[in-house]
Amino acid sequence: MAKQADSKKRSVRGSRSGRPIMALLDLLGQRWTLRILWELRDATLTSRALRTACDEASPTVLQARLTELREAGFVELGEGGGYGLTPLGRELCETFMPLHRFAARWRSKSAA
Repeated sequence: MAKQADSKKRSVRGSRSGRPIMALLDLLGQRWTLRILWELRDATLTSRALRTACDEASPTVLQARLTELREAGFVELGEGGGYGLTPLGRELCETFMPLHRFAARWRSKSAA
């Protein structure tokens, strides 16, 4: 019996497996995605404030990434018009913190 395609399965560049980790890494590996998540980790930001925080990223690319992050359940548009992390998005950012601390240690040692 052939497997039914899951409607929530995200296509993954260069992979036919569609495994969740591959789909997540595919999403996170797109230009500006990690930066958007990082900038939203502490505060809700409007599109303009987010664009400024992201070093004036192209509005078209920024909106495309925000749409993808909203569809993935990591970002939501608040009532005041600003973008913020969902509980799932906050959980994802928390998983980055050990890597962030490691990167800071690595950077300080490699700069010495």
